Amino acid sequence: MRRRSSLPLWCAAALVALVPLGLRAQVTTQRLAAAASEPQNWFMYSGNYFSTRYSPLNQITPANVKDLKLQWAYQAPVAGTWQTTPLVVDGVMYLTQRLNDVVALDAATGRAFWVYRYTPAPNRIVCCGANNRGVAILGNTLFMGTLDANLIAIDTRSGRPIWQTEVAKTTEGYSITHAPLVVKDKVIVGVGGGEYGIRGFIAAFDAATGKEAWRFYTVPAPGEPGSETWEKCAPDPKSYCDPEAWKHGGGSIWMTGSYDPRLNLTYWGTGNVGPDYNGAQRPGDNLYTDSVVALDADTGRLRWHYQFTPHDVYDYDSVQVPVLADNWANTGINVLMWANRNGNFYVLDRATGRFLLGHPFVKVNWMSGFDERGRPMQTPQPDGQPTYPGNQGGTNWYSPSFSPRTGLFYIPAWEDYASIYSPAPSVYRQGSNFVGGGPRNYGPVPGAPGLVRGAPINSWTETAGRGAVIALDIRTGDQKWKFQMTDVTDSGILTTASDLLFTGGREGYFQALDARSGALLWKVNLGANINGSPMSYRVGNKQYVAIAAGLSLAVFAVDQ
Repeated sequence: MRRRSSLPLWCAAALVALVPLGLRAQVTTQRLAAAASEPQNWFMYSGNYFSTRYSPLNQITPANVKDLKLQWAYQAPVAGTWQTTPLVVDGVMYLTQRLNDVVALDAATGRAFWVYRYTPAPNRIVCCGANNRGVAILGNTLFMGTLDANLIAIDTRSGRPIWQTEVAKTTEGYSITHAPLVVKDKVIVGVGGGEYGIRGFIAAFDAATGKEAWRFYTVPAPGEPGSETWEKCAPDPKSYCDPEAWKHGGGSIWMTGSYDPRLNLTYWGTGNVGPDYNGAQRPGDNLYTDSVVALDADTGRLRWHYQFTPHDVYDYDSVQVPVLADNWANTGINVLMWANRNGNFYVLDRATGRFLLGHPFVKVNWMSGFDERGRPMQTPQPDGQPTYPGNQGGTNWYSPSFSPRTGLFYIPAWEDYASIYSPAPSVYRQGSNFVGGGPRNYGPVPGAPGLVRGAPINSWTETAGRGAVIALDIRTGDQKWKFQMTDVTDSGILTTASDLLFTGGREGYFQALDARSGALLWKVNLGANINGSPMSYRVGNKQYVAIAAGLSLAVFAVDQ
């Protein structure tokens, strides 16, 4: 851990703005826990500890949403799709941009206050693009994870760094791409790198000093609880089997978790097992990969877990955002809800992990149902035959939303999409790709265009799959309505207290739907793929909605 009082990698875009920034109230742990009581602010990645991505604001309504107009836009200096969700605190917006910059803006005008620039190590090893999904805040300090697996604290008033801690070695394939989660006096992060044979973990750091407070490994060592699920190789295996598979067993963390203040539990989804596709070399269920883990926020001790896809051979990461709700179906049970990459919607008792409901929301053939304990009854498909959903899943990292007004859970989904898998032995080498074969997209019509970026989408057919927003009844998992898209979607969802739903998609449209019926009420083409998740805030008496598209941030409101 390194402490710094000053660093040349920051600049003040408008020094005069530092005075009003310094007068703003600190963000206390009490304010974070009561985020719903400050709807004008957006304090954390998913808006609140329950990760509902629901805004209590209601100035923008189904009646006036057609009058939305662009208020301002901010363009990042580095090309590449942008996955950040901004924070807004007392009229100031904080967002990340590629590679690992943090920018402070006037949330009403877009005027820049300062920019902090961090250059990740040139020898960093990162899967799947230079992504960063945002920051966390406590007091007058922002926290950002970096592509080279560092955690940095930054002063909100000046943009100057306060401390920097190395979380893991980037040369071993570790990275941090998600927004941290602040709980009490700790900053919680996990590490990415599942395609490079890492041993995943979640760790908490003292917010004031950057010193590590606790660490939970998502792959247990021999003798630890769960290690029995990493079974021994047969004496004479028919194919390659790794006797120490756990050492590079994956279980990465690349999306932000949730928190229940009453139970003092924090919930995190874990990624795929390593190698991804060749299950023969790692016999057993391979805990705690493809799972949700409930950890004591003070100590990091495991309270319970549930594994969505035991012995995963499909790359069905379970890093999706955990969404919390109280009094599920009027049972008095407080639950965790989950739209999983494996195509199923789940409801679990968040105090115990007890399985309450599992229901597919897209076509699924890798399993036929659940046993009485909630374990999937797997039905592997014959060689060369398609598995539904495909490698990218029925959904993925893009955020769902839950509206307590409608009682519906909203999922950005990929429908009628399948892959054909070809496993192969993979020997671990530090810093090298470690996936064990791979998938190819299934096309039921020979020669038909597939889901390949760069191809004109007006030549696609429905056989390639498509995107949709699917609204589910949380009591049953049944679909209530569906909004179909032409292209698949990588955009998250926002709902509001006026029963609006905002989302984007790969087609470049930012659109507003009626959250109760799914009817399209408004849309605008932003000219670029939308890979982020919308959020909403208020400055003065005006409600804004913001979304990242391509390398720009667009902010909309209804003129008064």
